[in-house]
This record gives sequence, C-alpha cells and structure tokens, in this order.
Amino acid sequence: MIPEELARQIRLLEIRTSRMADEISGGAYRSVFKGSGIEFDEVREYTAEDDVRTIDWNVSARMGVPYVKKFVEERELNIMLLVDVSASGAFGSAAKTKRRSAAELAALIAFSAARNNDKVSLLMFSDRIELYVPPRSGRSHILRLIREMLAFEPGSRGTDIGLALKESATLLKKRSVVFLISDLMDDKDFSLPLKQLNRRHDLIAVRIWDPVERTWPGSDSVAVEDAETGETVFFDSRDAEKLQQELDRNNDGAAALCRSAQVDLVEIESGTEVLKPLIEFFALRRCRLHR
Repeated sequence: MIPEELARQIRLLEIRTSRMADEISGGAYRSVFKGSGIEFDEVREYTAEDDVRTIDWNVSARMGVPYVKKFVEERELNIMLLVDVSASGAFGSAAKTKRRSAAELAALIAFSAARNNDKVSLLMFSDRIELYVPPRSGRSHILRLIREMLAFEPGSRGTDIGLALKESATLLKKRSVVFLISDLMDDKDFSLPLKQLNRRHDLIAVRIWDPVERTWPGSDSVAVEDAETGETVFFDSRDAEKLQQELDRNNDGAAALCRSAQVDLVEIESGTEVLKPLIEFFALRRCRLHR
C-alpha cells in the first residue's frame, strides 16, 4: 500500500509533467530522435531503381533472377533514464532539491515517450547500481518509475558515473536514447565510458545544478558539509575567491568533458522550470539535424 503522502506527490507530479509532455510530444520529441535502427521487411525482385548493394545473392541464386532485401526504419524508440541518486542530489538552496528536479525532468521525458509508444527503462545509481527497472511502455509503467524516483532511498552516498555508463552499455541490446540525469559531480574520470556509450547510443547529459554551485553566496565565514563523505570544512572570507574559482573549474570541466565526447549537454537549474531548457534543446537539435 502506497503511503497517502507519496500517492499525493505521485499524482501531482503526474498532472504537472503530463501537461508539460503535451508541449513536446509528437513533432518536437520525435523529430530529434532517429529510429533505433533498421529491420528486415521482405525480399522482392530487383528493379533498375534499386541499389545493387541491396541484392540478396543467396535468394537470387535460388530464384534465378536478382532479388533485393527491403528494410524499414524501426520507429519505436528505447529510452533509458540514467538517474544519479547520490547524496549530493539531496542539496537544494532553492525551492527544490536537485533530486526532486531530476525526478520531475525524468517524469516529463517518460510521459513524452509514452505518448509515442516508446519503451522506457530506469537505472538509478550512486557509487553502485541502486535499482534497474526494465523497459516497458504504458501509463502504469511510467507511474511506477515516478514512484521509484520519489520514494527510493539509495543504499550508498557516493557517485560513480563511469560505473553507471558501463552498466548501461551492458543492459542495452539495441540502439537507444540515454538521458544521463546528474549534477555530473564525480572525482573519478568517466570520460572513456561516456565516449564509448555515445558511440553506440544517443547519449544526452542533463546537468542539474544548484545556484550555490555556480556562484558562491557572499564572503561570510561558513561551514560546509560534504553530502557524500559527511566531512565538514570551514571557510572564511579569505577563501571566497578561491572557492569561486574552484566552482568555475568544476562547471567548465563538465562542459568540456561532454564536448570532447560529442555528447549533448542540457543545463537545468534546480528549483526552476524544467520544460523550457528541454524545449530549447529539442529546437537546437532539430536545427542541427536539418542543416
């Protein structure tokens, strides 16, 4: 039995993201993703308009005349939501934590996929694989994903993005669209698995960031606790400039990592509207594909 408060949150998130999905489903959503590949349809006799490279020589030899293979594009997409549930996601200086914003974004993508009859899977990770829900379609499946994202309590606090990317590569049997939803804060190098997954699949990184992680607030002395290690560090006014430089390096580093891997990066500030950045991303990608 789902607790009443959790059921209320699920319903509110369904209503909110379902309405937003109406704005990006159909053309905006479908036009930026190619089908997951091509599948065999039939063989038929060769005509002058056909490409000779499509001739099926085995069938042609049996029939005594040239036959070609006909393929059709697979229109059903396989979407994977790769969601970071490490302890840093519990931080939020704004109206919502990063994890809540991530859940809202993931729900929006899932409902958009459901409107196109695409299958959606969910993999939640910290510094280990916390939960995997295999791909399915339909409203009841999407509601299950929302419930898991809102209620699941991870068993670990750390982050290992590289591990999650490698596990995704193992799980995905056909070309898929993968949304990596994370603050991209990881002291381990995950550049190689990022590139490798993007070679085989359509990988999109969505970085959820808190305003404090972009601009250090003021110059007063402050104690900061690392959400993943529990370590408390004290900073005074003399450290403000150094801290801002470190924040800038971290932010620039994540963006450079995605550029190097040729992975599209979507930036979302926690506590703000998640729909606008996603629509802007779809528009940019659609323009790029149509050039």
